[in-house]
Amino acid sequence: MIRVLLFQNMHGDTRLSKWYINYSLAERRKIEKEIYQIVIRRQKKWSNAIEYNGYKLVYRQYAGLIICACIDPNENPLAIFEMIHLFVEIMDLHFGDVCELDIVYNFIQVHALLDEFILAGSLAETCKNEVVARAKKNEKL
Repeated sequence: MIRVLLFQNMHGDTRLSKWYINYSLAERRKIEKEIYQIVIRRQKKWSNAIEYNGYKLVYRQYAGLIICACIDPNENPLAIFEMIHLFVEIMDLHFGDVCELDIVYNFIQVHALLDEFILAGSLAETCKNEVVARAKKNEKL
């Protein structure tokens, strides 16, 4: 199960977060800061999966944006690694060539895409066109 999905820039600003486990606001800020500090210090040649407080962090960096998923230890990190890339492809399909500003200014649409893609911390739909079509259909309502 995915516990949290974070979109952070290279300065540590969280641009978007989706929490699938209930934490207080203070706990969320602490976790976001810890995750950023762990990921930003890693060299590019190192693995993109890390142990973190009994969980696993899986991340990918796209230009100035880091997308990180905190997952249960029994989840497959390679599947989550590919899932992150699939979501970037979904955003590319929806926005054109997606960038950090698209996420900041269209966060409601990004959350709608995430809600079609991930349900209760588990991958719900893998077809890019289907996710985008459902999100656009819901926008019209």
